[in-house]
Amino acid sequence: MLEEKRSFKPFGLDWKICLGFMVIIIFAAFVGALPTDFAGTFALMLSIGIVFDEIGERIPFWNSYIGGGIVLAFLGTAALVYFNILPEKYVGAINVIMDDIDFLTLFIVILITGSILALDRKLMIKSFVGYIPAILGGLAGAFLLGCLTGLLFGINPAEVALKYVLPIMGGGNGAGAVPLSQIYEQVTGLPKEGYYSFAIAVLTIANIFAIITAAILKKIGEVKTSLTGDGKTLIRNSAELAKEDEKVKTSMKDLGAALFTALGFYALGTLFGKYLLPTIGGVAIHSFAYMIIFVAIAAALGIIPAPVRAGAKKLQSFFTSNIILIIMVGVGVSTDLGELMAAITPANVVIALAIVIGAILGSAIVGYLVGFYPVDAAITAGLCMANRGGSGDLAVLGAADRMGLIAYAQLSSRLGGGIVLVIGSILFGFLM
Repeated sequence: MLEEKRSFKPFGLDWKICLGFMVIIIFAAFVGALPTDFAGTFALMLSIGIVFDEIGERIPFWNSYIGGGIVLAFLGTAALVYFNILPEKYVGAINVIMDDIDFLTLFIVILITGSILALDRKLMIKSFVGYIPAILGGLAGAFLLGCLTGLLFGINPAEVALKYVLPIMGGGNGAGAVPLSQIYEQVTGLPKEGYYSFAIAVLTIANIFAIITAAILKKIGEVKTSLTGDGKTLIRNSAELAKEDEKVKTSMKDLGAALFTALGFYALGTLFGKYLLPTIGGVAIHSFAYMIIFVAIAAALGIIPAPVRAGAKKLQSFFTSNIILIIMVGVGVSTDLGELMAAITPANVVIALAIVIGAILGSAIVGYLVGFYPVDAAITAGLCMANRGGSGDLAVLGAADRMGLIAYAQLSSRLGGGIVLVIGSILFGFLM
């Protein structure tokens, strides 16, 4: 019997209904009738995201090795802004949502809480203990391969370490390139602007490579299944996901409780990160790092009721399945393609790629030695160090289809980024 042809339902809607809504929204935007409030801007972002997602998932090679619709939503939106196709007032409205309101933070908060509360307690503790060595392995691999590649272009290892490896592996822009440039100015006395402009350029190149290689690692995991888990696990040969959400019925109240729990943990993390204990031993600790620690402690102690844990997992699934397109469009608006193209030189491209590959190899090898799946260790401890922080983590995990590993990704960006800042403060004084 012939298999019934699968119906085309973009975003879960009949295609005629979905197309009708998108035409209305996009037309309203281009004649200036669509409001720039939260609802109107979300409608436009989602419409743009759906179009690029549907196209990206159907382009051969791109959908398997570049990241599919998620990545096209990010790059396609950046192109709309670069070529002035997207009206300026909506570019501004999207920037308000992403920068001023910081919707990205809410997205990450939901994902962190859901991913940690879904983990088995004992295995969660074991995986967090082994994760720092995996991060350090990725750093070592990035330094080694980056510096060796720099020699091919006549760039000495010290310059590669300071100008390429540190910003790429530093946890993104706000938590990496910006504070690194400030440390650079404090230690060397040279203006921070010169360091920052180059750092953000090579970081942007590396971010693209991190997304592409994440998609390639996903494909490798599909071909060689022994190298990876189910996209939600990190430790080899273990049923890492908790089963409470399968046993416990959840109500709308449980979803609401999960949302408030996530926001409460975020407030606790910011209280420590910005007021009670912002630094430890002179190292700044990001609010997300504190949040991850507190959620993990609460999960390990079993103080979060099972229905709320299950609700947190369902809330996370909703955000990763539906809201991710809004996030990718927002990230695309803030990506300057002109800046990226100006930084594309043979040396910058090859060295950035070598650093990303070094991070993959180092974290995969050390990750395997501490009991992790090498593909998943490479994606989280490696690539989520070599991208643009929070937005880069989401793009990498989206391309790799591993949103369930967001807590580990954020540890890479936040705690790993803090480690890089410490290394940077030492190297600037020693090598400059």
